[in-house]
Amino acid sequence: MESMNMSYTDPKTVTLIGIPGLEHVQFWIGFSFFAVCLVALLGNIILLIIIPTERSLHQPMYIFLAVLAATDIGLCVAIAPKMLAIFWFGFYSMAFDACLAQLFFIHALQGMESGILLAMAFDRYVDICDPLRHTTTLTPSILVSMVLAVAIRATVLVGILPILLKRLHFFQSIVIAHSYCEHMAVVKLAAEDTHVNKTCGLFVGFTILGFDMIFILISYILIFQAVFCLHQKEARLKAFNTCTAHIFVFLEFYILAFFSFFSHRFGHVVPSTHILLSTIYLLVPPALNPIVYGVKNKVIRKHVAWIFFLNH
Repeated sequence: MESMNMSYTDPKTVTLIGIPGLEHVQFWIGFSFFAVCLVALLGNIILLIIIPTERSLHQPMYIFLAVLAATDIGLCVAIAPKMLAIFWFGFYSMAFDACLAQLFFIHALQGMESGILLAMAFDRYVDICDPLRHTTTLTPSILVSMVLAVAIRATVLVGILPILLKRLHFFQSIVIAHSYCEHMAVVKLAAEDTHVNKTCGLFVGFTILGFDMIFILISYILIFQAVFCLHQKEARLKAFNTCTAHIFVFLEFYILAFFSFFSHRFGHVVPSTHILLSTIYLLVPPALNPIVYGVKNKVIRKHVAWIFFLNH
């Protein structure tokens, strides 16, 4: 018994079991997630090739889209290798510090993605509500400042979480019922008072996701007010059409984000369902984002067709 207690004091490793209750089929589930990751990596890499080389796409919306693509690639790289190693090869063990590093990168990249969606909403607001000042408001230096602010905010706020976890020394278990390291999944292992960790997690979540969602909603309320004031139906449809891709990406991200966030803290969702949906939340938006924006933009469609059918 003493050696067991010692093994849970300042643990060097943790064990990720994948999807509880679905261990017998998670080998096959891994193929679907692998396919989603391939689509996400391919789509976002293509965006990062097209946007810098095509001058007509050197606009704030597509510059933010390129940053979003880089963030999505980072999310796939942070999650997929270990998750697929669990599903396919049974590599359940993970160093505790590596777990904290994965936790940091996943949540920081989520925070960056949320901030970039807010920046894109601001771009749509200025473009539709004050089009004459669009180019003077969103100058290259302002764009760089916005991206840096988003990255610094996510890094600083999320960086608090693993630091607080390192303060914990006693754990009642080292088995994480998840396919990747998530903040609350690690907090629930502790045998100490975790009130500070839980409060800080909620603070970081609401400071990033809550703040961004509120201001995105405000942006679209103002956008819709401006659009409905247009007298010509064609002008209204054109204005709405410039926002549809961003609205779709915004809805898919925040609906899944808040379900994952609240179900882990307050809900009584079946663990396998929660883990599947939280993994979908992290991997599906990166796969859908380049498809949504690619379908909406003729220049991107043309370049994608040129890349894939060049030899035909």
